[in-house]
Amino acid sequence: MKISVIRPGDLGPAEVAAWHAMQRGDPAQRNPFLSPEFAAAVGRHRDSARVAVLSDGPAIAGFFAFEKHRLGVGLPIGAGLTDCQGLVHTAGFEWDARDLLRGCGLAAFHFDHLAATQRSFGSWVAATAPSPVIDLTDGYPAYHAKLMVKSPQFCRDVARRARKLSREAGPLRHDVDCRDTAALRALMSWKSDQYRRTGRSDRFARPWIVGLIEDLFAAREDQFSGRLSVLYAGEAPVAAHFGLRSGELLSHWFPAYDTTYQRCSPGLVQHMRMIEETGPEGISLIDMGKGAKRYKETLKTSDLFVCEGSVTGRSPLALAHRAQIRPSQWAVRTIRAHPSLYQAADLLLKHYGQLRTAASSRRPPDVSAPLPAGRRQNAG
Repeated sequence: MKISVIRPGDLGPAEVAAWHAMQRGDPAQRNPFLSPEFAAAVGRHRDSARVAVLSDGPAIAGFFAFEKHRLGVGLPIGAGLTDCQGLVHTAGFEWDARDLLRGCGLAAFHFDHLAATQRSFGSWVAATAPSPVIDLTDGYPAYHAKLMVKSPQFCRDVARRARKLSREAGPLRHDVDCRDTAALRALMSWKSDQYRRTGRSDRFARPWIVGLIEDLFAAREDQFSGRLSVLYAGEAPVAAHFGLRSGELLSHWFPAYDTTYQRCSPGLVQHMRMIEETGPEGISLIDMGKGAKRYKETLKTSDLFVCEGSVTGRSPLALAHRAQIRPSQWAVRTIRAHPSLYQAADLLLKHYGQLRTAASSRRPPDVSAPLPAGRRQNAG
């Protein structure tokens, strides 16, 4: 196996075509986060982005997109954002994870959403988690009929709340493939607010992530596109979702809603409209991504699986990395095995978010800052 490492922007048309062919040949590799377009978009915003081109004899056998950081640390490309990670390869191609690291010039590679089908990383997996999916192969009516049997109260509640939202805010309209940049900005504003309220790091406070999302929103390739779905009440957006499409698969990514209407559950109403309207668009599978969320468990038809872990080499630097990551891997396994620990940690983060929000609300307002799109200004 020969490995050459290049920047994503240096991929040529023949290499991109080979990458697409590998994805089309294996459903497990069709996720848009594994596509050359996603790698190229990240490369425009991250100097650390790289692509390893693997050759088996004269032919290209695989592509491995990653980020190379200090001290030989490797991360998946777009680390912290991606819901599917791994090496895209030809059918039957096998590789050794440590050989891959050596060819990439890495001492360690940390992953948290590695596709479970990547067997060459198997011995390095610390934990495995479900990634719920919605299968629309038989169409939305068949899916909804099964959902009604599985969760009838949920279906009735969403319909009731949609009617309430319409009465309070105006007639509902859903745009399944919205191209309005103002709606995208509203989504990012709502999501930033959610991160702060729940004690999470605000991803949209990082300029490179905002730039990446704007790039992906503009992507309209045959094999790859950004998809913004927006629920409007009257003329105003009240909930939205931004994800990535590759062929018949839609990767669920950034959902958010205007908390002005949270009692009407606009996010759930938007999700149901999106699921209903993606079928005619040619989407037959929605991957909702890893995460213990009640709505995902309700809406899913089955699960895929993703893995967390780290590969380390044999060098002294790699051994130091291994000693450093073992305690965190133990913590991951422990929390996965005890859901009560996960719930306790989640409640602690939300409490921290509430304290942080309360503290920020006591600061003098920045009157020069524009009002976030989609949020109402309080009277008086």
